[in-house]
Amino acid sequence: MKTVGIISDTHSHWDEKIEAYLGHCDEIWHAGDIGSIALADRFEAMNPRFRAVCGNIDDAEMQARYPEVLRFHIEDIDVLIKHIGGYPGRYDASVRDLIRQDPPQLFVSGHSHILKVMPDRVLHLLHINPGAAGLVGWHKERTLIRLTIDGNKFTDCEVITLGNR
Repeated sequence: MKTVGIISDTHSHWDEKIEAYLGHCDEIWHAGDIGSIALADRFEAMNPRFRAVCGNIDDAEMQARYPEVLRFHIEDIDVLIKHIGGYPGRYDASVRDLIRQDPPQLFVSGHSHILKVMPDRVLHLLHINPGAAGLVGWHKERTLIRLTIDGNKFTDCEVITLGNR
């Protein structure tokens, strides 16, 4: 069993509540737009099992450190993370074929700043967009997600609100 913190769109903003909510997680996944190497270093110092993808605002140094697409297994779950990914039925063209030809069990994306946890009933996967944890954007609340993965099951999905933007 693993507890995973899922966050996106920090845009260089650190909130002390992030460590309070995610510091004890087995892994932390960032779905892009971290915003700065300093912030990435802070996440990595907090949890050595930090995984991330680069986002559209991340500079060349961030792009060299983090891939655009990340695919891996945790427990018995196949995970795919991409910053700009779309939603079930409307996946972004950059990842649509990959998802359709070889669907993961969990697809995580960011970019929209819209918190969504929803199944793709056609491809039999769970899609998570944790919303945005930073101050930049049009979202009203800053959010992240904590999820437990036990074998091939998702349990204890918690939406955490950090506060207003």
